[in-house]
Amino acid sequence: MAEFVDREVRQRGRERDEGLVRILDLAGRPRGIGFVADQRGTVVTSHEAVDGPARLVLHAGGDRGCVVSADAVTALPELDLALVRTEGLGVDPLPVSLRDTVEAGTYVRLPAGCWREARVLGAASVTYTATDRFHLLEDVLELAIGTAGRDALRLGGGAAGGPVLDAGTGAVVAVIGTALQCGHRDSGYAVPLRPVRTGPLADLLAENAATVPAYGADLNLAGVLELTATSVAQDGPPGTLAGHVGREDPTEPVERAAVTREFAAFTEGPAGVLGLVGPPGSGRTTQLAALAAHRHRGPAPAPTLWLRGADLEDTDASVADAASRALTRAARIVATSTDTVPADLGDTSPERLARLAGTEGRPLFLLLDGPEEMPPVLAHRLAEWAEGTAQWLAETGARLVVACREEYWEGADFPEELLYGKPEGHLPPCVRLADLTDEEARRARARHSLPEGILTAPDDRHPLTLRLLSEVRAALPDAPHAPVDRDEVFSVYLDLMCLRIAVRLATASGLRGTAVRRLAAKVSGQVHEAARRSLGPGQGELDRESFEAVFPWGRAPKRLGGTGWASAVLTEGLLVPAGSGYRFAHEELADWLQGTHLDLDGALLALVHRRRTGGEDPLPVPHHRIGPVVQALLLVARQHGAPQLAYRLEELLHALDADPHSWWAAHLLTETLLRVPDATPYTDVLRRLTDRLVDRRRQEEPVPPAFGPSFWTALPLPSGARFDLLRRLVLADGPPHEPGPRFLDAVAELLATHPTAVQPYLTRWFDDERPLPATPHATVAKAAQALLHTHRTRALDDLTEVLVGCAHRRADELLAVLAEDEPSALCRAVDRWAHDERPARRVAAVACGLRAAPHVRTEADRELLRYAALALLARPEDRTLHGGALALLVRDPCTRARHLPQALGHFTAGDPQFPPGALVPALATDPDPVLEAFRERLRGPGGGEALRTLADVTTPALARRVAVLVREAVQRRPETAGDVAAYVDRRLDQGPAARAVLLPLVTGLLDGASQRVRAALAAVLVGPGTPASGPLRQELLGHLLDHEREPAVLVALLPAAAARGGDGVRDLVRRTGLLLVRTPLGATSFDRALVDLGRHVPGFAALVAGWLADAPQEWAGVVGPSTRRMIENLADARVPA
Repeated sequence: MAEFVDREVRQRGRERDEGLVRILDLAGRPRGIGFVADQRGTVVTSHEAVDGPARLVLHAGGDRGCVVSADAVTALPELDLALVRTEGLGVDPLPVSLRDTVEAGTYVRLPAGCWREARVLGAASVTYTATDRFHLLEDVLELAIGTAGRDALRLGGGAAGGPVLDAGTGAVVAVIGTALQCGHRDSGYAVPLRPVRTGPLADLLAENAATVPAYGADLNLAGVLELTATSVAQDGPPGTLAGHVGREDPTEPVERAAVTREFAAFTEGPAGVLGLVGPPGSGRTTQLAALAAHRHRGPAPAPTLWLRGADLEDTDASVADAASRALTRAARIVATSTDTVPADLGDTSPERLARLAGTEGRPLFLLLDGPEEMPPVLAHRLAEWAEGTAQWLAETGARLVVACREEYWEGADFPEELLYGKPEGHLPPCVRLADLTDEEARRARARHSLPEGILTAPDDRHPLTLRLLSEVRAALPDAPHAPVDRDEVFSVYLDLMCLRIAVRLATASGLRGTAVRRLAAKVSGQVHEAARRSLGPGQGELDRESFEAVFPWGRAPKRLGGTGWASAVLTEGLLVPAGSGYRFAHEELADWLQGTHLDLDGALLALVHRRRTGGEDPLPVPHHRIGPVVQALLLVARQHGAPQLAYRLEELLHALDADPHSWWAAHLLTETLLRVPDATPYTDVLRRLTDRLVDRRRQEEPVPPAFGPSFWTALPLPSGARFDLLRRLVLADGPPHEPGPRFLDAVAELLATHPTAVQPYLTRWFDDERPLPATPHATVAKAAQALLHTHRTRALDDLTEVLVGCAHRRADELLAVLAEDEPSALCRAVDRWAHDERPARRVAAVACGLRAAPHVRTEADRELLRYAALALLARPEDRTLHGGALALLVRDPCTRARHLPQALGHFTAGDPQFPPGALVPALATDPDPVLEAFRERLRGPGGGEALRTLADVTTPALARRVAVLVREAVQRRPETAGDVAAYVDRRLDQGPAARAVLLPLVTGLLDGASQRVRAALAAVLVGPGTPASGPLRQELLGHLLDHEREPAVLVALLPAAAARGGDGVRDLVRRTGLLLVRTPLGATSFDRALVDLGRHVPGFAALVAGWLADAPQEWAGVVGPSTRRMIENLADARVPA
């Protein structure tokens, strides 16, 4: 045993000699030894080796060396250490142990004349004598070494500063000191390189731990990084760490900014699991590889482990088992790849690596690609495996990134609090991966040297299609530039791969020309046979036996010819090893190819149409195997036309009717419709589906997640058809408090994203007056109005054009609201329309200009209205619009004086385009002609609007003059009683400031006006009004009750009182009754009024019945017996006789 150890020491000594640096003075005398500790060439040595000389010579193996001055030396005499900055030595750094202590009895190796073995005796306190002073050093290692070694460690022996290596791990644990003294003890001493908190030594040791791998008991971050990088290089796609996944050329994939942001946020956040969910071909593996490359090549490299679903085993309890196997493989590779590491790397379990990486603030990431490939037995206890994985991640601090299909993620069963991201429809929180954005796709096509227009939309944004087409065009640079779609790319790519495999086979056989093409046809046949066999039980893979039967390793059968089919197929990368079997390298290509061989009728019968009579199948078809079935359905349309596929989709709809919870029927329907190039031929199917969803909502059943808003917004449909379907679907929204996505929210998102394109389609909803079940007070039309108003600011000018163009009542309502909320936008629109050659637009300019004018606040907006009005006046053919144009001009102080006479002429003539409100501002500057114009207008018929408008005149002096006009108008034309009442009502609401004018006006009318006028005023005085109008209303009502005796006027109080309600209604009704019962006509009118109100005003009959029951004596002489019985019947309550 001793001979073996000694031989091992000498062998490793020769290996380590090249890692030593000799330190000499300028005369060539040896000063000591050092070792390089980082990639920049920093040498660690003993302080005594550099103490004194102003310049030193450092010499490595061969002719490598350099001269350094004192400013390149960082002296640490209190530790008997020194750090020397060097250049050009070309020496590999040695790892430094991270241990705080070195146990007594530990065997070490050190250069003392030659490499020798020693044993640590323990810690000692020693004195180091530098040139300037003494230094007391604690916990220095005392070494037991043979006589020859002890002599070499004496002062001046040249061993000062040499590294002391742990015999098992090869890491540096201490630095030899020959000037260390401890009484009269004759031992060797070495200064341990323990971790320190701050200073240059701390920085150096931290960099060493992060860049120089050490294993065993001294495993450091660099060792973790080397192990995990080896695993990624071994198990991940080729080129992962270099950044060009699976590519022969060094083209890096386009960065997908959204995914990169999500990865960064996940790294910084607390979540433990990220699901990267996307369909095959969307670039899931590429994004995982980009993450691995970023973590490997970043400024602070972090450990990443690559796993594949096919690497999981039936008995795995968690992802840790697969990680352990991957690290074991990586450890074997590392141990045999270099002589500088020990043969046994010690404990390389994922638990240890995860905890060490977490301590360094660089958590271990496990990248699990294609978990769908896990064995069927493990897949059927997925919940148990996910629970074990979640527990392991929480215990170790590791993170898991899973790249998978949607079908896998919806049943992944990870605890939701562990997941990163937001819930996506029916999926747990995740990060969705779809096709490239337009800009990303443009850059990707440029990198792949693909001309614009070579691919049809949307395949021109599909990552796998772009990549395969680039390989095809690289092999066939003279191919025509005719646009192709995804199916054509897959077909040509498959032909290319078969030809390449045939060329490899032909090279060994010496075949050329036509023989190679015939061989390529045979290869194609075997590839299709492999796809057919992949449809068997399992997860879509070929087991080893089937693979070797289709692609023999040695000499092939005579019908195939040649040798090495398996090697050729694997070398070209059409199929790749996966676990214990083989798979097609591209999952989507595999689905596409397998779909051509699938028995569609049999598959649909087994998955959808067969009624389940017993329990579930022991091994049901995994949901992620939907791919070949969808491809087979798409093949129906390509081979037999859209009507035949529509028939198949109708069958799936009927299957959903029979079993609304059928996963296969729902997902086959949605996935197929999402993958067709154009869903327009299937609009009837989609309409029937919307009807079924709305019917489900009427039965208070939720919309199935597969048919949520994201499905309808992703359909390849023209916008008109899409929004027609969404108009139907908003009726399937649940109440606001119901969780989950809503169709109305999806419409809002589309409107916010593409307002100009969406606005015209929403105006088509204005005719749909069906109530929304979620909010019964709203209709589809009102919802469209609300959406357009809410998201108006993104394309305000476009919205005004859309609204004026649709010529709809609801559009006019929205324009009226915009006139108040967005007057500037409406002024711009008025200016455009006033100069438009279309008469309808000029009519709209007048109407909208008059709406916006009262809300204009800026001179720029006034100027727009001014120029618009002048443009209209300049058109003789628009004579009917001149009244409206003049109304705009008299509102404007700049043009009022010039156009007021003409405007007054239009007003007094009753021009319907001239609103009376336009003259109110002119009263401040020209009261006499304007009031005279109002007087003239009120003399004729149709002056009601002008009368109501005068309520806006609140200036005391003008208000008194207006009151005279009102009195004159009502005396001259009693039929304006309603308009006078409206005028009084508005003036009352203006509060006490109107008292001085209103009190004499109203009392005068109550005393001397016609019965019709008094009745109209009576209803106004009882009305609720504003709180500020209450006192004056009560005062005027008291005046009326004190002086009025006409039954028709008094009865007019009752409907208004019943409508108002409140505490004073009882007293008012009783007082009115007492006044009315003085005459037989009045009593009859009162009884009739009570019965009518009891019939038509909800709750009034019960209210009166309560009054009669509470105080029968008070009402005995007011309400007649027949009226009591009618009230009793209407209120369904006993009324005393």
